[in-house]
Amino acid sequence: MNENYGSIPLILFEDEHLLVVNKPAGMNTHSPSQYAGEGLYEWLKNREPRWASLAIIHRLDKETSGLIVFTKSPLANRSLTEQFEKREVHKKYILLTDRKVDPEKFTARSCLIRVGDRYVSRLPHAGGEMAETLFSLLPGTGRMPVLRWTDSMPVLPWTDSLRRVQAEPLTGRTHQIRVHAADHGFPVFGDTFYGGTEAERVCLHAAEISFKHPASGQDVVFSAPDDFDADPRLAIRDALIDARATDAFRVIHGAADGWPGLYVDRLAGFLLAQSELPLGPTDLKFLAKSMERLAAAGVYHKLLRRHVQKSSVEAASPQLVLGTAAPEEFVIRENGAQFALRFSEGYSVGLFLDQRDNRRRLLTRYVAPEFALDGLAGGETLNAFAYTCGFSVCAAKAGARVTSLDLSKKYLDWGKHNFELNGIDPARHDFIFGDVFDWMRRLAKKSRLYDAILLDPPTFSRSKEHGVFQAEKNYGELAAAALPLLKPGGVLFASTNAATLQPGDFLQSLSNAILASQRTIQQLQFIPQPPDFPLHRSEPAYLKTVWIRVG
Repeated sequence: MNENYGSIPLILFEDEHLLVVNKPAGMNTHSPSQYAGEGLYEWLKNREPRWASLAIIHRLDKETSGLIVFTKSPLANRSLTEQFEKREVHKKYILLTDRKVDPEKFTARSCLIRVGDRYVSRLPHAGGEMAETLFSLLPGTGRMPVLRWTDSMPVLPWTDSLRRVQAEPLTGRTHQIRVHAADHGFPVFGDTFYGGTEAERVCLHAAEISFKHPASGQDVVFSAPDDFDADPRLAIRDALIDARATDAFRVIHGAADGWPGLYVDRLAGFLLAQSELPLGPTDLKFLAKSMERLAAAGVYHKLLRRHVQKSSVEAASPQLVLGTAAPEEFVIRENGAQFALRFSEGYSVGLFLDQRDNRRRLLTRYVAPEFALDGLAGGETLNAFAYTCGFSVCAAKAGARVTSLDLSKKYLDWGKHNFELNGIDPARHDFIFGDVFDWMRRLAKKSRLYDAILLDPPTFSRSKEHGVFQAEKNYGELAAAALPLLKPGGVLFASTNAATLQPGDFLQSLSNAILASQRTIQQLQFIPQPPDFPLHRSEPAYLKTVWIRVG
């Protein structure tokens, strides 16, 4: 089976026992911590029910691209584990280096020990774990792209004379290839951790893996060509986002993608850049290059403002900076659904892209292994703070009757339009204009009950009926107001983009509200930011979402 989520093949092979995946560079094999972004393993398990039983047999460094084999059955798990232990699994890597490789073929042998975050070689010694790597210089050269510019010249020019080296690890130690290459004077290009020259990515790729199929016993070989000259930021999006169903996603997410303070979204045929400061010449050159690479017709820009409520609609709206102007309204695709966007309606253009995967969970009625949204089809869903009804559309497409509640009649009318774009009759659903807290009390008095309640409030809001709402202080109060409307066994979706609210505190506020209402938590699945919103030390996760089945 071949399956492409984007232009780069992600799924190379699948049967009832194995899933062979081409991991993009820049993505962990698995999540490094509970609240960090999903690794490839979690992304797969939480995406398709057929991948719910995946098991990790081996790993690749975050910076390394290429082949990973996951197992899907106990038989495959036992067989591959045994083959790895007996060194019967053979792997070949390709690396690029800008240093001389001499001799052209040799085997590196050493014991590796961890010193802080790095691994270092030591001479073979009694009790040490030997690491062995066979290196072979390959014919031909490689090259790397340049995407970052100064006003006068590229920071990293095209490098056309990189040497290509094949590395065959005869053992399976962490960072083995990277350390051995550096030890012998040719560190991997881009691997500054081990003395390599700075580049857009670490140029190390798992190109081939061979072993015996766990069921048939036949020899199988899987291969994936390297793609070092691709933009690594676009490569990870191409690998994980199905271009046939989705044409709206984040292209650049600040420091994590090498551009601190700059955020760029692709919205169908246009790009929307966001920053706290006005764009400079370097930014505009980069955006022009991005517009060309993504075949966008135009680029808009908006300044990120803390007090946007005080700005006029015109001042808060994105402004055209490059290319052709967008029509008053245009439509984007997301997981097969359609949504109308507008650049002239103020600060928000009509959809928050960081919730794409949660909207998909509604469409597919699947949150994670053993957490299905079975009550959605034919049931009742309440979407509070509905905005332009993105969640509502997906719940309705999944078979729910949806009540959309928002303080803005304009946005609810926009939401009805989104329903119509997706062939859904808005007259079969409810749209309530008003304060969420006030209407939750009214609905509770009427004994209304819902199979699912969706809470995605703004970080800060103010209404005449309720006064001030601040997510950091009042989220537990919001959850408590919603719980009387949730059926036993119903699902509560809670989300916040309050950057200062820590994940543990957020979950604790929800847990306290549920326990105070004498309800129980039957299932809980925390969902971090999606892969096109990667994390960085200087820009940690802001988005926190959780699905909770409440007894």
